Amino acid sequence: EVQLVESGGGLVQPGGSLRLSCAASGFTFSLHDMSWVRQAPGKGLEWVSTINSRSTSTTYADSVKGRFTISRDNGKKMLFLQMNSLKPEDTAVYFCRADAFGSRGQGTQVTVSS
Repeated sequence: EVQLVESGGGLVQPGGSLRLSCAASGFTFSLHDMSWVRQAPGKGLEWVSTINSRSTSTTYADSVKGRFTISRDNGKKMLFLQMNSLKPEDTAVYFCRADAFGSRGQGTQVTVSS
């Protein structure tokens, strides 16, 4: 069974930084592309970033490009999202997703507010 557990969210002021983590289990993590998606209050799911299985390719939504960095540690079965220069519009529940399975975790809340 695919299991994904996100952590690292919290309350941060505009311009601040957070690093999200996602612990994966139940599948061969190193073989699969992984993504971060988010859902802001009252809105639908928004794709944020994807990293391929070997970390040789990363893509970002225009809204986060240059501010967020996705990475992974295949040995530890971990996915990360470094978020810098956070804006109030980044406020959302962030989920990691195993793209091949469509599975995502329970999410971690990120709130950007002064």
